[in-house]
Amino acid sequence: MDVSTKSKAESRAEFKANPRIHRGPGNSPTPSELIEGTLSEASGVIKSVIPLTPFIYKIAQAVIDTFDSGNRVLVIGNGGSAADAQHFAAEMVVRYKENGIPLPVIALTTDTSILTAIGNDFDFDQIFARQVEAISKRGDLLLALSTSGSSRNILRAVEVAKRLSLFTVGLTGRDGGRLASLCHLAIKVPDITTSNIQVAHLAILHAVCEVVEAQKR
Repeated sequence: MDVSTKSKAESRAEFKANPRIHRGPGNSPTPSELIEGTLSEASGVIKSVIPLTPFIYKIAQAVIDTFDSGNRVLVIGNGGSAADAQHFAAEMVVRYKENGIPLPVIALTTDTSILTAIGNDFDFDQIFARQVEAISKRGDLLLALSTSGSSRNILRAVEVAKRLSLFTVGLTGRDGGRLASLCHLAIKVPDITTSNIQVAHLAILHAVCEVVEAQKR
């Protein structure tokens, strides 16, 4: 028996307007509504970063300048942001849309021996900073991904990078945390939901790939 006082059409319209609304027993969103709500949110957050195009271009140009000077891009992140770091590195080293020269981008999220040794012997806050100190050189670029902008291991790595004269770029969200003010250049996705911020970060990275590939391949 349907105990809802709202029609299915009314429920769907309400859910689209506020996909995260709590309906309670007997009035839960359907799977289709959940999917539509998720996709609608993703579309909305991507549209919200279109006005940031000039800043995305600055990131792309900084990456190009780094390559032109014979330097490398190092990328860091935790969890989903670590996956985005590896995704971006793969598209630069291998290909995005076009075949061409491999571009030197290294995700510092992949070597489990190094990551676990640093975490075990020193501190988890040092897992990226120590790698930056070990392999970077003056003029490299550090790209730091953090949805909150407050991850201690990310902040520590950026601090070390700046001390070593690397150019630092941050992708974050919410209020930007400390990362936004710590980096030379940062973009804050105007959203508070981690998954939405990650969707926008990947879209931004793909936009960077478009510009870099157009000029370097």
